[in-house]
Parts: sequence; structure tokens; C-alpha cells
Amino acid sequence: MNLIKVSAGVVNQTPLAWESNKNNIISCIEEAKKQDISILCLPELCITGYGCEDMFYAQGTCDSALDVLEDIVLHTSSIAVCVGLPIRINNHIYNAACLIVNKQIRGFACKKTLANNGIHYETRWFQHWPVGEKTELRIGEFTYPVGDLIFEVGGVKIGFEICEDAWVANRPGRELYLKGCDIILNPTASHFAFFKTQTRECLVQDGSRAFGVAYIYANLLGNEAGRAIFDGDAMIAQAGEMLVSGTRFSYKDYYLTSAVIDLDKIRLEQSQNLFQFKASNAVQVLFDYPEITPFKNHYALEHWEANGFQKEEEFARAIALALFDYLRKSRSNGWVISLSGGADSSAITALCYLAIEMAVTELGLDGFKQKLKYIKAIQNCNSVAELSAALITNIYQGTQNSSSDTRHSATSLAKDLNTTFYDIDINGLVETYKGLIQGAIGRDLSWQTDDLALQNIQARVRSPSAWLLANINNALLLSTSNRSEASVGYATMDGDTSGSISPIAGIDKHWLRHWLRWLENTGLGGTHKIKGLNAMNNLQPTAELRPLEAKQIDEEDLMPYDLLNAIETSAIRDKKSPTDCLKIMEMEFEGVYPREKLVTSIERFFKLFARNQWKRERYAPSFHVDDRNLDPRSWLRFPILSGGFEKEIDEMLEYANNSGKGKRRGKIGF
Repeated sequence: MNLIKVSAGVVNQTPLAWESNKNNIISCIEEAKKQDISILCLPELCITGYGCEDMFYAQGTCDSALDVLEDIVLHTSSIAVCVGLPIRINNHIYNAACLIVNKQIRGFACKKTLANNGIHYETRWFQHWPVGEKTELRIGEFTYPVGDLIFEVGGVKIGFEICEDAWVANRPGRELYLKGCDIILNPTASHFAFFKTQTRECLVQDGSRAFGVAYIYANLLGNEAGRAIFDGDAMIAQAGEMLVSGTRFSYKDYYLTSAVIDLDKIRLEQSQNLFQFKASNAVQVLFDYPEITPFKNHYALEHWEANGFQKEEEFARAIALALFDYLRKSRSNGWVISLSGGADSSAITALCYLAIEMAVTELGLDGFKQKLKYIKAIQNCNSVAELSAALITNIYQGTQNSSSDTRHSATSLAKDLNTTFYDIDINGLVETYKGLIQGAIGRDLSWQTDDLALQNIQARVRSPSAWLLANINNALLLSTSNRSEASVGYATMDGDTSGSISPIAGIDKHWLRHWLRWLENTGLGGTHKIKGLNAMNNLQPTAELRPLEAKQIDEEDLMPYDLLNAIETSAIRDKKSPTDCLKIMEMEFEGVYPREKLVTSIERFFKLFARNQWKRERYAPSFHVDDRNLDPRSWLRFPILSGGFEKEIDEMLEYANNSGKGKRRGKIGF
């Protein structure tokens, strides 16, 4: 039998962290050799890191990548390894995959299709490699083939689709099929988004079937550069059959997803198809494959992927891993959260705790402390509870407008998770600021004339204490804003927006409240429940910035969160006009909200969205989780100054005034 043991290697890299990136790659290669792997595919740009941004322009980046490559080569005896790096050809930069076989560089395949939508900006730094073109790259005394290459390694033809190459209609795999490839390697840096793994599986499985090949897909892992999260998705398929898929959201530095492929089966599949053969002109490489005994590959979803709560599970695991990586890569000593007792700060506190719990479960207590060995305060901890107290700091900052309900909510969660918790009264500070300004302007401030200013000063007074704790502990202050509030500017700049990272700024408040109830009652993997959320889950969301007798409720200040989320989706993600939004909302909320409520809510949303872009420009960086992201740095661009949708809102109001409910609905084309 003609069997080969292959593997997709996943690594957790950091942009421009040359030594740690190299060590992860070498460790992954050494582990593959121990497991008698013959072909190892590592992720796209894994030497430099994917998120180097404009440092890809620097000559030193390409030079250092080649230096690291030469160090890696020394560890590739008796194995074929693909590693990703940028290379410079004729003063242009290309995204390349280098194939190393038995301690020799054999050539560089270059990416043909560059990702340039949403979070990706590859055409800023890289050039598309022209189909069919080949050249050479000199490294020291030797030259190596570069370009649109196929390698014939020990009689096995290997081709490449690099990440985005596989996502386009005219993917390179078709040409590789016509040239008789046996294996396609896909080194990738595919950012996490909800349910995206299903799409990847289709690309891999369908590619292996359509092209009659073994298909090896290897993704990056972790919070690499700050915003994007990589889930470490790795999979291997053969002739339409998924052989294996790997663990996602691991806390390890590297791991392997391996399978045994059957070349005879692949070639039988191709021989039964009619196609016009094309000469491959493959780079010839001598290599001896060890004899492999038959092995039963096992493909299965992870237990948590099959329990019916994939989005809830993915959210928890992605954000927790991102928080953990952000902590260790920034060499911070913990997290500080201003815990108000509400949904946002409670969710972030819970996510920090889950990061500790999941990392300890996977790495063990000693492995966890080793990953964070620079934090002296955790080295004598003997449990997750002790780690939580050492790494998570909560502060509740009450005023005369704060209720006993939110204080109870905050204290019960902090007690359940054993976080370090401080309860301070800041009412005196608020009154001091009020007194200073009243003296300066010569009049008293009142809720009748200065409502918004009096609300905001309370939120802003909370910021210095939280920052002070973060500075004392050399910790990360986490901003507690969510996406729904970001879309309409329902946040106090330099108040609840304070922080160095905004973990839930990509999540709408309506779904977040659902997730918190799920975490209390169902829990991660069906077992990890946080009962300390019970008090918070029974509260109505409130900013508690007005006097208690005002009974301030967020959804009354704004609009119902389910309606806000639906309007935001149509208006911002789908780019619908106010008039179209009204038609869609009438369909979605028929019998739920009256038409007048829909009209006023849509008008309010568009005005507030346009007015508050300056706030979104100043928010702390957010983690990317789906195509509803509002982060102007990585996803959604909008002008700070604009016409404010005045014309479009007038058109909606005219439509609403001149049409009955549901009129012309049949012409909309839902």
C-alpha cells in the first residue's frame, strides 16, 4: 500500500517575535519527526506573524525572516515542511510558502489571490503572484525557484493554495488537478468568526473531492496581533472524505493534527475522471517515504461543537483565549474590570475567569504558571480560585444613584469567582467636581438643565480609580462597552470606555444577555456554569447615572435591544437605507412594536450612529468575532463628519406618512 503520514501544524505566533516564533516552529517540527510525519504544513506567514502590517515594507522584516528560515532548515532532516514568510522579488513583496525537504530549501510558492476585505488589507503590502510565472530568489550563494510552483517530492506531486486562494471561484486547485497533483497544502491565516469553521470544512472537503487530492489545511492560533483571533482550525481531507480535524482554541504554543493518506486511492480517484492533462514542470526533489502500516483515521466534532450551542461556546472560547494571549503577550500582570453589577462588566469578568479555568484544564496548574512565569504573584497559587484572586481585580464604585441590587450583583459574582474585589464610594468625588464647576460658572447644576453632563461626570469619575488599580498592578484595564452601545454612542468617553482592550465591543447587548443566562444555567461544555451571575441576570440593564427615583432603564433611554440590534444589522452590515430598514423591521417585528415605535427608533439610530463616529474612533481595540464589527481600524470605516443621513431620514418619514402598514410589501422582494 502507498501510505504517507501527513500533518497540519498549528502555532501561536506574535508579529515580529523572531525567537518565540522560531522556537514554536522548530518545536512543532521536532514533534512531527517524533511521530514519523513525512509532510508537515505550517500556517501562512508563521515566521514573521501574519499581523506585521506596515512593517512588511521594512527590508529588515524580509531579511530577518530569511535568517530564521535558515535556522529552521537545520531541523528538517527526514521530513518535508512548508513554512510561510514574506519574500522580496524585484522590490515587490510576496506572501510565500517555502517548501523545505530534508534540510534543503526546495523553492517558494507564492500567493495568487490576496484577501482585501473587512479585517484583511493584504494588497497594501503584497503583490498578487501572476499565474504561471516563475523566477528565482538568491539567498547567500544559492538561488531557489519562486512562483507558481509544483513540487514532486519522492514521486508525490505537491501544490499550494495559500489561504484566500481557496476562497475564490477560480481557485488554483483546478490547475493543480489538471497537472496531476496528489496533495494540496493550504497554509492559512484565517481569522475567527462565528460558524466560519463550517465554511472552511466545505472548502477543504470539496477541494479534496473536486481535485481528487489529499488536502492539508493549517491555521494560526490565538490572539496574534491584538484584534484578530485565530482558532487553530486544522483539517485533512482525502478525495472528498474528511479524515481528521483538530482542536480549536487551544492554549498550547503548538500542536499537530495528523492523518495517514492513501496515494493509491487518490490516484484511483483521478484516473476515473476525464480531464485534459497539463504538463506540470514540477520541481524535482529526492525523498524516501517510510513504510506506513494501515491506520484508521477518526474524524469527529469536538464535544462542545456538537452540543447545540456553537455560537455560545465559540464566543466564550474565542474571547477567553484572546484575553489570555493579550495578557501574556503584553506581559501584563492581570486584568482590572470596573464591575458595576451590570451585564457588560459581569460578562468580561466571567470571560477572564473562563480563560484561567480553560487554560489550567488544558495545560495543568504548573503549565499555566510556566506560560505566565513572569507574573511572580501566581507562582505559589495552588488552585483556579487562587489564580482568579491574583489575576482578576474588580472594583465597584457606587454613588447616591447606585442601588443595592447592582451592589449585590457585583459582590455575588466576585465572591463566586473569588476575584479580588473593592467596593468604594465615589459620591464625594462627584460632588467635588460639581462644586468646582458650579463655583466657576456661578450657578447650581440640576437634573432639569444639566442631565447629560451630570450623568457623564459620574461615569468619568470612575475611570481614574480603575486606571490607578491597573497601574499599581501593572495590569490591563478592560473597557466594558458593547457593540449596541458603540453603534449609537451610548457610552461616556473616558468613563466606561476607558481601557486598553474592549473585549465585547463586537457583541450586541441583546445576544450578550442571552449568553449570560446560558452561562449561568447551561454552561461551557454543559458543565462549567457560573452561578454567581444569577443576581445580574435578574436585573434590567441600567446605567444608574440618574437619581434612583427616576428608575433609569437603558432600553427606555435608547430603544429595545432586540430592535436596536436588528436595525443595526440592516443599516450598517447590510447598508440598507432608513426606508428599507423600516420595511424590514415591519416584517421582523410585526405585532411586536407599533409602526410609530419602529419609525422613531430607526430615525434615532441613524442620527446617533452618524453623530458618534468620533467615539468609535477612540474606543479601545476590540476583538473581531463577525461581520457586524464596528471597529474603524479593522472593519467598518465611516466619516467622523457627515450629512447625518438627513435626506435619507426625510425620505423614510415621507414614506411612513404616505403609506399604510405593509403597503407595497409585495414589491420589496424579501
